[in-house]
Amino acid sequence: GNTVLKRADLDGNVEDVIAKTGVVGRFGFDRDQERLLYFFADMKDPGQIYLHDMESGKERVLTRANRALLSKIDLGNVEEVWFKGAAGNDLQGWIITPPGFDPGKKYPSILEIHGGPRVQYGNFFMHEFYYLAAQGYVVYFCNPRGGQGYGEEHSKAIWNDWGGADYADLMAWADHVSKLPYIDPDRMGVTGGSYGGYMTNWIIGHTDRFQAAVTQRSVSNLLSMYGSSDFNWAFQEEFGNVPPWEDPENYLRQSPITYIGNAKTPTLVIHSENDLRCAIEQGEQVFVALKRLGVETKMIRFPDEPHGLSRNGRTDRRIARLTHIIAWFDRYLK
Repeated sequence: GNTVLKRADLDGNVEDVIAKTGVVGRFGFDRDQERLLYFFADMKDPGQIYLHDMESGKERVLTRANRALLSKIDLGNVEEVWFKGAAGNDLQGWIITPPGFDPGKKYPSILEIHGGPRVQYGNFFMHEFYYLAAQGYVVYFCNPRGGQGYGEEHSKAIWNDWGGADYADLMAWADHVSKLPYIDPDRMGVTGGSYGGYMTNWIIGHTDRFQAAVTQRSVSNLLSMYGSSDFNWAFQEEFGNVPPWEDPENYLRQSPITYIGNAKTPTLVIHSENDLRCAIEQGEQVFVALKRLGVETKMIRFPDEPHGLSRNGRTDRRIARLTHIIAWFDRYLK
């Protein structure tokens, strides 16, 4: 869950430079490489700039952005958890409990799923998670097989098999959390964006254990996405390294839209109209299918916004997005 900074010499010797609990971002040296300037964030701090002396190892923080504000806000508690995945594999997850948490109460919960899939959650600040927790939800997230940070075998586990090991690990995580004494297993929600939206779509087509879902900037049909995404060359490498016209069945086998007929979960679809990575037709296919199936659904379309609306969209639209998400979960989980 950490991103550290190391250095290596030409003989292959490697040592840590910055190895704290958190995430090192951009960094740079002075001309003599005696001082290191770097960005660092963790679960409770969106990020600061530090100055590090390479000889002594001493350092000081140069910024205090947001610290006055955050000192007045109760973000709740974050717990790191290691649990067993579907194959008995060790997996890392985190659980955020709401401010004023009472272990004697039963809480609704929301499973958050990361994008990618070749990324990972880590020890860094996620404002969306704290916002949901502040509304009274237990928010939990993990790094299932298919992502990065835990070795090649972990990452390659879903090559040409999206919806396999990743889905199994996410369900193992949901099983683990649902058994906690403060979790209400009848009030569980799921959400994710991009590949996380893919997995949300996959989940509602394979289980009805969740009482509400929010799928965001999602992938639903790998066949049509091949022609509408700016990233189709990479998708081809993921799915057997053959184009869809040579093996359409393989693309459909791994497409959530193939299984959407099983869906029963009330699902909110959120998509940006200027998304070049996951074109809006991907979200439209889910919305139309759910409407035809009689499943409770709504689609929120954001004009002009890109794939990264949640991070770099227009401020009022970023707020609106969060408002729609919490309203949907409140409707079905409270």
